[in-house]
Order: sequence, then structure tokens, then C-alpha cells
Amino acid sequence: MVSQDEQTAIREVTITNAHGLHLRPVMKFVDVASRYVADIRVDKGAGTTPADGKSPMALMVLEAPKGTVLRILATGTDAVQTVEALAALIQTKFDEE
Repeated sequence: MVSQDEQTAIREVTITNAHGLHLRPVMKFVDVASRYVADIRVDKGAGTTPADGKSPMALMVLEAPKGTVLRILATGTDAVQTVEALAALIQTKFDEE
């Protein structure tokens, strides 16, 4: 059964930091994602297997170098806030540059 408060939010973002989605950015992503209750899936577009946005190993398997467009999908009561926070992290290049 789905709660009336359940939301879904989707946002596409481009990886722009020089070294892409390597271990340090993955850990920052998981740290931010873990602050929210929403279920988070990350993929590289239609037809690709989504990764659990709260799993460092799953995100590392995505292989997302600079220029990769990722789709973040969150489902839960705080889905919109979750997607916005993760998109902001990516847009700031994970505070690496």
C-alpha cells in the first residue's frame, strides 16, 4: 500500500567534476542520500540498470566519468528534497574543484 504522502521526483544531472564519479564523490553522494528516507535510484537513462543511490558499491559500478548524464529518481515522502540536494551536490562538483 502506498501512502498518500508518497512522492516521486526525477532529475537529470551531468557529472562535471574532472575525475567523474570516483570513490570520494560516491561517498559524498551516499552521505547526502542517507540523510533522507526516500528510496533513491540512479541510472544513465532509459534502458540502463538503476543503482541504489545509498549503496557505494552500486554507484561505483555505474562508471560515470566527466560528461555522463545521470538520472536521479527518488520515491518517498521527501523525494523532492532528496533529488534537489543530490543535484546540488553534483552541480557543485562534489566540492572538489
